[in-house]
Amino acid sequence: MRLILLGPPGAGKGTQAQRLVNKHRIVQLSTGDMLRAAVKAGTPIGLKAKDVMDRGELVPDDIVVGIVADRIDEPDAKKGFILDGFPRTVPQAEALARMLKDKGLTLNAVIELKVDSAMLLDRIEKRVKETAARGEPVRADDNPETLKKRVLAYYEQTAPLATYYAEKGELSSLDGMASIADVAAAIDRTLAKPNNRSKGHKTRRKSAQKRVPKARRPAKAALTKARTKIKPKAKTKAKPKAKRKAAKKAVKSVSARRKKPARRVVAKKRSGRR
Repeated sequence: MRLILLGPPGAGKGTQAQRLVNKHRIVQLSTGDMLRAAVKAGTPIGLKAKDVMDRGELVPDDIVVGIVADRIDEPDAKKGFILDGFPRTVPQAEALARMLKDKGLTLNAVIELKVDSAMLLDRIEKRVKETAARGEPVRADDNPETLKKRVLAYYEQTAPLATYYAEKGELSSLDGMASIADVAAAIDRTLAKPNNRSKGHKTRRKSAQKRVPKARRPAKAALTKARTKIKPKAKTKAKPKAKRKAAKKAVKSVSARRKKPARRVVAKKRSGRR
């Protein structure tokens, strides 16, 4: 199972991703974690990324895609994965599609958690309080100012991905403002759909192609109906009526012939008696 979760910071992607990891025994792949792991491992693509990061520059898309490609080839990702923080832009999504195609893989689902950005701040504040109450460390970016910047960056750079995947027929948009249990149930229903179980978007494309001939059937039926209408109805209905009229006329003529001789005979007999 290969998934992408979309949604602004605070939408609940991390919570749902962890649940899916435990349920389906797949791995959650974070771009940042993968970059750091590749650099630490000293892989060829990791060394390229290190040179870029050492210069204080953003890692180019081709290097990020290369790191993702290497990571999903590892044994623990064979059963599937959830991409976290990637892709962030439409060009990255296009590069990801090409990479997956080269590997003979497809995405099973792209799930967007739609939320009210005005309510995200309240959700983050609540999360900070709950985390602190459990005695766990609070994320450094869980504060109002940082959240505003992250949300703004999401809607400028990443939100267009929803349109990109929707146009490809791969997007499932869910209500991220619902409870954690309701969101989880909605995700499970989405993943349980036949098109999302194994073959991913290729299955949807094939099924769409199979529906094309069916879409032509109404037009063919309409054409047949139109051709039928062209034929004069009078002729088809006139034949039985004509036969019935002819039959009645024949009966009348036969009965008339039978009656006439009878009258003549009677007349002759009467004339003979006289």
